[in-house]
Amino acid sequence: MELINRKQLSNGLTVVTERMPNLRSISLGVWLKKGSRHESGSENGISHFIEHLLFKGTANRSAKEIALTIDSIGGHIDAFTSKEYTCFYAKVLDEHLPVALDLLSDIVLHPRFDPAEIEKERKVIFEEIRMVDDTPDELVYDLFNEYLWPNHPLGRPIQGTVESVSGMTPEILSRYFRESYHPGNLLITATGNLEHDKLVTEIRRAFEPLTNGAAPPATTPPRLNPGLVIRDKKELGQIHLCLGVKGFPLNHEHRFQEFVLNTLLGGAMSSRLFQDIREDRGLAYNVFSSVNSFRDTGYLMVYAATAPESAEQVVRLVLEEFVALKEKAPAEREMKMARDHLKGSLMLSLESSSSRMSNLARQEVYFQRPFTLNEILEGIDRVSGEEVKHLAREMFD
Repeated sequence: MELINRKQLSNGLTVVTERMPNLRSISLGVWLKKGSRHESGSENGISHFIEHLLFKGTANRSAKEIALTIDSIGGHIDAFTSKEYTCFYAKVLDEHLPVALDLLSDIVLHPRFDPAEIEKERKVIFEEIRMVDDTPDELVYDLFNEYLWPNHPLGRPIQGTVESVSGMTPEILSRYFRESYHPGNLLITATGNLEHDKLVTEIRRAFEPLTNGAAPPATTPPRLNPGLVIRDKKELGQIHLCLGVKGFPLNHEHRFQEFVLNTLLGGAMSSRLFQDIREDRGLAYNVFSSVNSFRDTGYLMVYAATAPESAEQVVRLVLEEFVALKEKAPAEREMKMARDHLKGSLMLSLESSSSRMSNLARQEVYFQRPFTLNEILEGIDRVSGEEVKHLAREMFD
């Protein structure tokens, strides 16, 4: 019996499952293949707003009944919005899968959009926006995106702005929901102790009566805007800084080399930046690098929080590591550490049904097929020190 199975229903809805018979849990996710990058400027934050509202009551359940339903079976339900997709997911015992499917399908197919609930949730989102402004490590990330990709949807905050969220009427929210939440835009992934054919039958009963709609609008990659941006917040005792360079789309052929380079640079405790800036010099408590990739673009970013008088030195040390990676290939011992760290982190992260459910969805969204763990491990193992050096010369320009 195949462990991973894929089925596309007649109305365009795709279902991907992975059977994990040794577990007693099942993680089920309903994914909308639209996120904040598919919004216009005036719509900025509408995907996130709708994600909140779908938990505020349906045609069949109140918000309290949604909570009581999942609590009564000891399960967990939540949602999130990203730049390129929105997800509603539940994790339950295998015997409670029908309850989870009924609940998730009710939430994403029959929301109530009660005007009073909309106004209450609008206030909640205003507080979320203000909370980001008061959280420097989140604010600096939003500023980085805004100025890296100006006037492009990827540069806008996922939660929107007070101005954009204020203009979202019940009619605008309902229309955007109807135009977005249809089978061709939806993906369902499930992992755990399940039977694929049985689950597909139940999903078909809930979703197949729906008719398909228009595909998400075509997207264009942003142009990178180099420069320096400073936001003065005198009440802070540290400088929070992001320093980034252009990277690659998520499905790029150099993705494994980029992951290894990032691990060497600042993606692990033994990385160059962590050891030099934190351990050897004590200039920062928090310093790391990360890869952020999307359908058609991406970047590698270094973040650090340090004292104002140390900021210039920290930036110089980061740039010195960029240059070092360009000039000399990492030794094999360092390369082995980076590869083993990546493989270990990946394998540990995929031990739960929820992480495997998310992994299945991302592979379907970006690659239209599942990857075996061995394929990914072999891709990491093939990366050489010379390849990392060549990639650094291309990225750290």
